[in-house]
Amino acid sequence: MAVAEINEYVKMLATVKGTPHRYLWSSYDAEADVLYINFKKPSHATDSEMTDDDILVRYEGEEVVGLTVLHASKR
Repeated sequence: MAVAEINEYVKMLATVKGTPHRYLWSSYDAEADVLYINFKKPSHATDSEMTDDDILVRYEGEEVVGLTVLHASKR
């Protein structure tokens, strides 16, 4: 892995530290072009809402536990 690529990952540290549990898990489904981001593991979403820009926000009670980003490669 090139140093430039590593630096892109390091830039995410501030974002990860700002999450509610200071954890972040993600996976990308290339076939569906969907990025799944989870802030709590395990999590059991009890509700969700779709934003105007095709991001599904998943809640467990009042807490945001994850995001599902549709059309991820186009962002």
